[in-house]
Amino acid sequence: MHRLIARLLLIAFSAAPFAAHADTILKVGDQQLQTRGILEASGQLKDVPYKIEWFNFPAAQPLGEALNAGAIDVGGLGDAPLIFAYAAGAKVRAVAVTRSQPIDLAIIVPDQSPIKSAADLKGKRIATTRGSIGHYLAIATLERAGIKLSDVSLRFMQPADAKAALASGNVDAWSTWDPYVALAEQRDHDRSIANGVNLSSGLSFQAATEDSIKAKRAEIADFLKRVAAGQRWALSHPDEVAAMQSRVTGLPPEVLKTVYQRAQLHPIAIDDHVVAEQQKTADLYHRADVIKTRLDVAPSFDRQFPLDAQ
Repeated sequence: MHRLIARLLLIAFSAAPFAAHADTILKVGDQQLQTRGILEASGQLKDVPYKIEWFNFPAAQPLGEALNAGAIDVGGLGDAPLIFAYAAGAKVRAVAVTRSQPIDLAIIVPDQSPIKSAADLKGKRIATTRGSIGHYLAIATLERAGIKLSDVSLRFMQPADAKAALASGNVDAWSTWDPYVALAEQRDHDRSIANGVNLSSGLSFQAATEDSIKAKRAEIADFLKRVAAGQRWALSHPDEVAAMQSRVTGLPPEVLKTVYQRAQLHPIAIDDHVVAEQQKTADLYHRADVIKTRLDVAPSFDRQFPLDAQ
């Protein structure tokens, strides 16, 4: 009888909603203020029942390192960077997922470059950020073109340095993502010679540390709900999002409008299909010998934050 009562109490407490605390600080990692811009433009940062401390990163690699170090609780990053963080032993879990049209990542070259297609990349110097979706795109593009990694020179650097290297001729191509692609196309008249269509899953994630999931579950659940609502709102309000994003980043609003219109970023549920797509990405890295040991990505997902709760 006592055991039955104890079990019923355990079920009741497990089902009870967790309450966010006003004095709790949720440390959120962002890239180019994209998540914050959407939340501000959509009004999702009003009446937040806890404090948000924002940390802005130029790319996913340093954001993943911050997650690994426990410097932030949750942050947005692409499928490939999450795999790199997981492969490095980071105790992080994907807690929400979005999908975008993979035309928002591309390999770009200067307008006057003789490079016309992926087949012309053999023997060339390609800038990208290690562990980024740009890194993944470079590998996948070369594999599809039948070019070995040993037949090109991958130059790993952060986006600002890659942009300068491309402009100065120190590299021949740059494998990157929006808003860098849109900015290069519109301001510098660079052109795309390959993109992520039929190569990239278009998945990106909000990932949280295991410790934060335990200690700040209510805050993370509320934050994910706001992010999903903001993303849905942004689909039909690209002008407002671009204007807000421009104010916080300094990037031209027309560039940011292009970013949102072509990405069509929207939240989806974490299901077996998403896990399988992420496994496919991890397997490509293993096949290319970038990750030495084959990963089982399934444990890197946490499904306790269902989409209908977001």
